[in-house]
Amino acid sequence: MNFELDVRSREIFSKIVDSYVETGEPVGSRTLAQRLNISVSPATIRNVMSDLEAMGLLFAPHTSAGRLPTEAGLRLFVDGILEVGNLTDQERQSIEGKCSDAGSTVEGLLSEATTVLSGLSHCAGLVMAPKTESPLRHIELVSLSPGRGLVVMVTESGVVENRIIEIPADIPPSALVEASNYLSARLVGRTLSDTYEEIMQELESHRVQLDELTTRVVASGLAVWAGGERNGSLIVKGQANLLDDVNAAADLEHIRSLFEALETKETLLNLLSLADTAEGVQIFIGSDNQLFGLAGCSLIVGPYRNSNQQIVGAIGVIGPTRMNYSRIIPMVDYTADLVGRLIG
Repeated sequence: MNFELDVRSREIFSKIVDSYVETGEPVGSRTLAQRLNISVSPATIRNVMSDLEAMGLLFAPHTSAGRLPTEAGLRLFVDGILEVGNLTDQERQSIEGKCSDAGSTVEGLLSEATTVLSGLSHCAGLVMAPKTESPLRHIELVSLSPGRGLVVMVTESGVVENRIIEIPADIPPSALVEASNYLSARLVGRTLSDTYEEIMQELESHRVQLDELTTRVVASGLAVWAGGERNGSLIVKGQANLLDDVNAAADLEHIRSLFEALETKETLLNLLSLADTAEGVQIFIGSDNQLFGLAGCSLIVGPYRNSNQQIVGAIGVIGPTRMNYSRIIPMVDYTADLVGRLIG
């Protein structure tokens, strides 16, 4: 929809949204008259609020004179009125310091970035880590304990990633060495997506001289790794922050549904699709949210890129629709850029 607001209407509407973000409570004409930078009577403000309500930008939650922005109103505010702020030096240093100290693994970096984003925004932080397309320099399978093994992969760009796999409890060390040698011969210098089908066909047709246990380990390692590679992995931190703004049983039900949505593979695929197409930070508000379709929640998410400027994932926050957009948008943007630089 196209909404044309004059200067006075924009000023009044902006103050209503600012009050909503700050308190979550309806605001009335007398309170607005005291906060406005222009001299307007409460009666005039009531007329403007009535017009904004007729346009679908405001609503009255109950019989009081106070108004709140609708989701359409918030969309208009974010798209056409919002002035995005700048991060403070302290916020930048906090994000950079925590991410830089996260260690050498991609999982460690993404987990720390999500945690710090959640803490600073007071929302739930989430990050999508999709497949790594960098060719491999090294791959190795090692035993952790009876029945559990670890696949260690190092890309040519120096990124180290690990996946835990199930292995036969009685497998001898020699079988893991043989499985590692087999995978190295076929994967080093190539990407997993280039070779996955080829290796699986080779295993299924028994064209390789591997015993049954070794074949099972190779297949298990590939399946676990390719699952993460193709669908990505979703890290969510700070879900408890979403409960801070819950005021009613209906709100709690929304949050419960949201938690369930975050656990589904469809969510992963949607996030990955978003990351592949987004040019910058994307904002989804309430029921127009393409990922969850839930009223009362907003998502701010931005893609991060590798050294070749390829989009390789997405990071962001999800929280109540009354989140502080002007502060959180640059926070997500900066964190996504930093993660991309650190991944390299």
